[in-house]
Amino acid sequence: MMFGVKVAHSLPGRTRFYIPKQLETSHIETWLRSFPGVYSASYNQVTGSLLIYHHITLSLYSLKSFIHKYKHTLKQAACSWKKAIPIIACGTIFLVNWYLQRSSYPAIVKALSYWLSTFTAISTSYEVIKDGVVHVLKARKGNANTLTAASIFASLYMKNPGSALIITLMSTISELLTDYTSEQTKHYIHSVLKLDVSYAWRVKEKGVEEKVLVEDIQVGDKVVVFTGEKIPVDGIIIEGNGTADEASITGEYMPREVSGGDNVYAGSVLQSGHVTVTVEKVGEDTSLSKIVKLLEEAQDKRAPIQNIADTVAEKMVPVSFGLALLTFFFTRNLNRAMSMLVIDFICGIKLSTATALYASIGRAAKEGAIVKGSDHIEKMSKLNTVILDKTGTITEGTPVVQQVIAAEGFNQEDVIRLAAAAEKNSTHPIADAIMKQAKDWNILIPIRDNNAQVETTVGKGISTWLNGKRVVVGSLRFMNELKVKTTNLLQQMQNDENVIYVAYDQTLVGVVSIFDKIRSGMHRAVNNLRRQGINDIIMLTGDKRTVAREMARRLKLNWYHAEALPDDKAFYVKKYGRTGAVMMVGDGINDAPALAHAHVGVTMGAKRTDIASEASDVIITSDNPVMLSELVGLSKKTMNIIRQNFIATFAINGIAILFGALGIFSPIVGAAIHNAATIGVVINSARILWLGRETNESQILRSA
Repeated sequence: MMFGVKVAHSLPGRTRFYIPKQLETSHIETWLRSFPGVYSASYNQVTGSLLIYHHITLSLYSLKSFIHKYKHTLKQAACSWKKAIPIIACGTIFLVNWYLQRSSYPAIVKALSYWLSTFTAISTSYEVIKDGVVHVLKARKGNANTLTAASIFASLYMKNPGSALIITLMSTISELLTDYTSEQTKHYIHSVLKLDVSYAWRVKEKGVEEKVLVEDIQVGDKVVVFTGEKIPVDGIIIEGNGTADEASITGEYMPREVSGGDNVYAGSVLQSGHVTVTVEKVGEDTSLSKIVKLLEEAQDKRAPIQNIADTVAEKMVPVSFGLALLTFFFTRNLNRAMSMLVIDFICGIKLSTATALYASIGRAAKEGAIVKGSDHIEKMSKLNTVILDKTGTITEGTPVVQQVIAAEGFNQEDVIRLAAAAEKNSTHPIADAIMKQAKDWNILIPIRDNNAQVETTVGKGISTWLNGKRVVVGSLRFMNELKVKTTNLLQQMQNDENVIYVAYDQTLVGVVSIFDKIRSGMHRAVNNLRRQGINDIIMLTGDKRTVAREMARRLKLNWYHAEALPDDKAFYVKKYGRTGAVMMVGDGINDAPALAHAHVGVTMGAKRTDIASEASDVIITSDNPVMLSELVGLSKKTMNIIRQNFIATFAINGIAILFGALGIFSPIVGAAIHNAATIGVVINSARILWLGRETNESQILRSA
């Protein structure tokens, strides 16, 4: 017997189990049929018999483990109901006791009701009382539960079990709301980032497909993914094509066309087509698993404001006991003294920070940003300067042809045709731009002379032979060295552009300006950041000064630093960091030192490197720069909510303490007000999760 599941008998391909606990027939059968190698499953509720037909190689241990996993999911569902039992019990008993004590029932009925209320108050708050007492014994100081336990016992001492029930009821509701916020945060993360695939189709040597557990897939294997299925691994497509929804990885809502040579990621959904993928990463090494791990670790990293809140909350415990003693000393009224115990600042202070920050991390994850700790949320709310890397962050990292000027006697098509003849086998980004332009203009690229080699002169250009004449593509310096006349066209080209020259048979054919296109949404991102109070937006680039100046002018940035090496970038980040909080945004290996030195380092885009991601504090999985302003807006709103919670906690509980000390209302009313305030701050924090997404986060949050 194992996991409460007993094997009745087993034959090759046929096994019967007995399960002591009665299960839902359709659910357990559907669950088992999803297991690779299981052909059919039949469960009898009356006898508890489960008959399974399966592949002969399937082990009994695997089947038992899978059945146990099903029972574990049932257990989790049952636990969620158990959390509501104290609320139902306290609420019901409170109402019954309140009614009976005010009615003309016999004394024995009222006595039974009284003792039932007392028992319910103690039993439903047992864990709270235990924690409060143990904390005093071990740590030599009280906590929030110590105060709650003291107020419950004080209520019972004054023969007022109704007050104890209300304290337990409201405390449990507050705790459930806090758990709900935390669970919703996890739900947002896992609903977006859930692999939820138990098997894959592995291709065997002769092309035969076999259904195997995802855990059995290894690097180097080939798997087939069909329409509608989730891709179970990270890998490269070697055959087939289709459309993949990669929102869980990149944050992009538009599906991507994929075909041979393209990378695909675990957790993506193949919306159409079918592909064969060579496995590169499995299990914990996939991008999806790393994202989930980062988000789970983030909840353990505390923001400074959380530490302050916890310190203040701890110091308020003796204050509450002191107020209770002073009130009793001056008034000799136990009811008024008890109000000092049932009304405290501790829960509101602690929950106002934790729930808001957790909700913020969850909300960011839903929108496609991985924040590695709640401390980064707080830092982003205080930013003075944002520093942007140029290539791959401000720009798309893919140069395009901006302008083509032909020399006298030639046209623009001649310039691109000859340039493409030389560049067509090159892997340089400029070659990609030339070839893309040739494709867009439907230009037929001429074939080079037989045995003609492409000669590359590093830092200058390339040359080859066409129809017995030399084609040269390169810099002005290269043209001068080859004695190609260029004066007539120099005046027509802007000095601040990346320019390449094209010559044929020692004659200049034309000039092509190449420009790295500004990323879509970058102008809006910069404007939104300024509206959020960030006045200094700086650009760092390794590109030449003229190009950097033009880019900064187009985006209306405050300043730029050109021709910067990785060490220079780190230097500038530290320099600006001396006068305020700095966010550095980059994507490449050369940005890693700067990202590490920034108060908040951010990597952005699908082309980000692993090193840059490791060095950063926030990872934006999409190529949408507007996410930068949305994150800043989210962080500011989160800190505003925390401040609102602090003010509400001190104001409401302060007034309640004063009224309780003056005897204006009873401890039961004080307990209700205190816990209602705590519930209020939790709901106020949780609304971060409920805000609907619009054009940008700052607009959403301001309207909340």
